[in-house]
Amino acid sequence: MNTSKEIYDSSQRRLLFLDEIKDLIRYHDLVYQFVLSSIKTRYKRSVLGIVWTLLNPLLMMTVLTIVFSNFFRFSIPYYPVYVLSGLVFWNFISGSTNMAMQTMALSGSLLNRIFVPKSVFAVTAVGTGLVNLFLSLIPLFAIALILHMKLTASLLVMPFSILLMAMFALGLGMILQTAAVYFADMIPVYEVILSILFYATPIIYPREMIPPELAWLFQLNPLYHLVRVFRAPLFEGVIPGSGIWAVAIFSSVVTFIIGGLIFTSKSHEYAYRI
Repeated sequence: MNTSKEIYDSSQRRLLFLDEIKDLIRYHDLVYQFVLSSIKTRYKRSVLGIVWTLLNPLLMMTVLTIVFSNFFRFSIPYYPVYVLSGLVFWNFISGSTNMAMQTMALSGSLLNRIFVPKSVFAVTAVGTGLVNLFLSLIPLFAIALILHMKLTASLLVMPFSILLMAMFALGLGMILQTAAVYFADMIPVYEVILSILFYATPIIYPREMIPPELAWLFQLNPLYHLVRVFRAPLFEGVIPGSGIWAVAIFSSVVTFIIGGLIFTSKSHEYAYRI
């Protein structure tokens, strides 16, 4: 009779990505508490508190509108809405992914003491980013109404646009977290990458300014398509075409899946590497 015992190795389990999702569902209360704590920590020592989330994009919008309207002579109707919608989009993507890396770098002591789903830090970062995003939509819609922009039924697709943004940010955040665990310089390197992406994405300038011969290069940037599906329903009052949606959906879903697979494939090493 064979009396050998099978050795169980958690690192060899299949479908680690699905297991991680199940753990997140089981620990959804913990995610909620982490997001709440993150928001409280961010604003508890601020004089303006949560109002700063509203004022920051407004101040940036004012500066950019003055600079680009007077010096660069952009002929974009309702330019304040154009630039503010781009800044709201950008602040969510950059803030969520940056926070995902930073929280993971500070989580070593917690991971060594108790069990928590490793992806809870990336989910918390995106959840916090979503709260800030929804708050930032208040001044965005306020400016649109003040400028007498026509709001159409196309706004009903914006929640789906935001869902794609969240999936993309979560997938990218998990990729960056994994890289940051192995490469300590990843956080400053990512700051440089963000600076490049900011100017490689039509956030503050119209996409019509992109030279035709370079258009294909800009369209390789997934943020190029994601910002269009977020901005067009409000600024243009239309639902983007199926081609734009297809690329945006593909970019978000693929980034989310790849990020999840990369993150969970190394998750058993994080506790002793951080």
